[in-house]
Amino acid sequence: MTKVDIFSGFLGAGKTTLIKKLISDGYNGAKLVLIENEFGQIGIDGGFLKESGINITEMNSGCICCSLVGDFGTALKDVIDQFAPDRILIEPSGVGKLSDVVAAVKRVEGTEICGTVTVIDASKCRIYLKNFKEFYENQIKYAGTIILSRTGNISQEKLDQAISLIREINDHSQIITTPWDELSGVQILKAIEEPLTAADMAAALLEAEQHELEHAHHHHEHGEDCDCEECRHHHHHDDDDDDDDDEDEHEHHHHHDHDHDHDHDHDEHEHHHHHDHHADEIFDSVGFETSKRFTKTQIEDALKALNDTEKYGMILRSKGIVAGEDGTWIHFDFVPEEAEVRTGSSDVTGKIVVIGSEVKKDAVKELFGI
Repeated sequence: MTKVDIFSGFLGAGKTTLIKKLISDGYNGAKLVLIENEFGQIGIDGGFLKESGINITEMNSGCICCSLVGDFGTALKDVIDQFAPDRILIEPSGVGKLSDVVAAVKRVEGTEICGTVTVIDASKCRIYLKNFKEFYENQIKYAGTIILSRTGNISQEKLDQAISLIREINDHSQIITTPWDELSGVQILKAIEEPLTAADMAAALLEAEQHELEHAHHHHEHGEDCDCEECRHHHHHDDDDDDDDDEDEHEHHHHHDHDHDHDHDHDEHEHHHHHDHHADEIFDSVGFETSKRFTKTQIEDALKALNDTEKYGMILRSKGIVAGEDGTWIHFDFVPEEAEVRTGSSDVTGKIVVIGSEVKKDAVKELFGI
């Protein structure tokens, strides 16, 4: 039996970064094949993953759960026959439904699903759950292990809120909340391969409750119960106010810019289609190759501009590798309100991919001067 691990996660959550970490420190010595399914016509990630000496099979013809259900079984068998790997890693499209990918793998004889992972950007959990509930919920619900990314960059209140939202959908799977740089790939892989069972989770919760009761009893013995209660109430009240202000600001910033029209359209769409969409119905992508040379500032300005939803649509993800005017190569990644621009290895030609909902493709091309 060939072991299969599935790494799901919404656009820009950090799936590729996690896989790179596990390849360098986790799957030590194992013979691996990675099957990547990009949403869009142009593959970007395969290039720098190949540097790890891993065999990459890229599927860019559409979402794995939509167009590749039939072809996928054949592709998986071909990979097993050709490479005889110890393990196959599957990175589905960021807008794929995890349940569909699991079902597609289960149909292939000779495979055993070891891990079903969903990577979630803790800072964007609430906003994506609101706007793309059908896809986002599916990825959370069917995950054996949920790994939060960017937990080091948000407040404890925001982290708690993300965990609470996840627990409403999936109350049994293990959630990894520790920042990745504090964990080894071996630790993460062990959590993926041996996720907590419901019984383990119940025991952990019971232990936490008992600890809380003991803590409360200790306060009572010291005669602090009254003040502590008042203090706790006051603190809770303050936290709520702060959180509400923070959320209002966050929601206004994102929802006003991104969401009103989309929410209306999406709700209407869901009503007519009984909550059963293919990614191709909700998400668009535009990808192009270019020999044009850019400055770092030009790329940074273009990525900032992508936050303008009226002009470009609701852009959820952009990534690219382009030639720089100074002879270097520029690599970039974008998710709403965040962008990373760095220098990196060269490619045979420049590549840019932009993914989102109701993408205004001509405007995007014009933005990059294509």
